[in-house]
Amino acid sequence: MALPRLTKEQIKEDAEQQLKNFKRTKDFLVAIDTDGCVTDNMNGKQMLIFHPQFMEFYGLWDIESFFREVAEYYNLFSVDRGCNRFIAIQLTLKALAERKDVQKALAERCVKLPDTKPLNDYISFAQKNKLGLGNPSLERFVNENPTCFPLYKLLGWSEAVNRTFPHISAKIPPFSGVKESLDLMAQHADVMVVSKTPYEDLANYWEAQGIASYVHIIAGQEMGSKAHHIEVAKKVGKYEDDHVLMIGDGKGDLKAVKKNNGLFYPVSPGSEQKAWNDFADAFEMFIQGKYKGEFEDDLLASFDKVLLTTPPWEKIGYDHINAYREKQEIRKALYDKFNPDGRLLIL
Repeated sequence: MALPRLTKEQIKEDAEQQLKNFKRTKDFLVAIDTDGCVTDNMNGKQMLIFHPQFMEFYGLWDIESFFREVAEYYNLFSVDRGCNRFIAIQLTLKALAERKDVQKALAERCVKLPDTKPLNDYISFAQKNKLGLGNPSLERFVNENPTCFPLYKLLGWSEAVNRTFPHISAKIPPFSGVKESLDLMAQHADVMVVSKTPYEDLANYWEAQGIASYVHIIAGQEMGSKAHHIEVAKKVGKYEDDHVLMIGDGKGDLKAVKKNNGLFYPVSPGSEQKAWNDFADAFEMFIQGKYKGEFEDDLLASFDKVLLTTPPWEKIGYDHINAYREKQEIRKALYDKFNPDGRLLIL
């Protein structure tokens, strides 16, 4: 990395110092996501870590099929793909609480969904104070509400998720062509990582895969939103609008760069390898000033068709068992490879 790696103490003291100390070296800026974009780990992180850890912490294994189906929809297959973990849990619990079939299953199995008020209060607190949604801001909220015991469980879940990452997602290599693409980018642009993943996990991954030397900044969830990451770097570097490009796999990535009047290159879920195979030609269009307009519009039109806007359980003819089975082979393959003794419902 062009800037020294941050320690845990530095993150707590001033998480944005890499952004603030950034110095422009090229005429172009490329912001790039990691999970599901650089590496094919989105399914693994959610299905092997986020979801089972939450069911373990909150005693929801008896509604595993419902929880996995809803959580996978928001985290992986909908327009909310890639959203912050706390926002994803908020969406998931709200949807579960509203479904009559889930209410019936909860009653039959004597299971209760967790109270969402502590989670909602924390999210409101972080947004009001313009803090990134992550463990540092959650710890601060816990310290300000020390007798709200459910917050400790929420923090415990989030910490458990982070501690599990190195054993699973860190082992998944980047897509073929990523390193070559980064080398190409670095010749013409300043490159930064923007992500809702914790900084330490991002730094560990990029260093372990031998690609950290290509980037100037690694901005994780502690540094605020992706839009904020890009905003600060763009302002500091004084890049022109059409000299800023975001590479991402979710609508949140698109919104982040468009909020800053930049351009977007989609790594569409299911077509990630093709996106990296085609990147060199797209990047050439970018640095030649030919990206904005028809070229980008065509890419965005295709990307817009990939992620779902309506949950399957709201569609006519929906059957929960069939819906759960649709992703069963994906789950099973991941468990067979990374956690063969892990708990997984097979229907």
